[in-house]
Amino acid sequence: MASGKEPIEVRFRLFDGTDIGPSKYDSSTTVSALKELILARWPQDKDIVPKTVNDLKLINAGRILENNRTLAESRVPVGEVPGSVITMHVVVRPPQADKNSGIADNFSLLIFFCLLVSLVNDLESYLHILN
Repeated sequence: MASGKEPIEVRFRLFDGTDIGPSKYDSSTTVSALKELILARWPQDKDIVPKTVNDLKLINAGRILENNRTLAESRVPVGEVPGSVITMHVVVRPPQADKNSGIADNFSLLIFFCLLVSLVNDLESYLHILN
């Protein structure tokens, strides 16, 4: 890995509970590059398939990650066990989210739910460390 730091192991949890990974990434890898990797490794048997990185949202520790940030900048070390796998949640934007159809509202609810699940997972990890 180019940065000289230890690689970060990440798995991507899809909307149906299946995973892509885990795989190790350099800490200088951008969120946009991670999304490109997710697109390339997207399971072909899924009904919902993202077409571009803009169709994906990555969530870690209750935060929606920005495309221009690196993996190191997007980490939340509280609750991480050294050497453990970080689980990031992947949300796919529905095609043609029409404001009048209610799809946009459902997408917002889905993002909120994934943020909540991400926070609960991190809290469970943190409590496990304390015990």
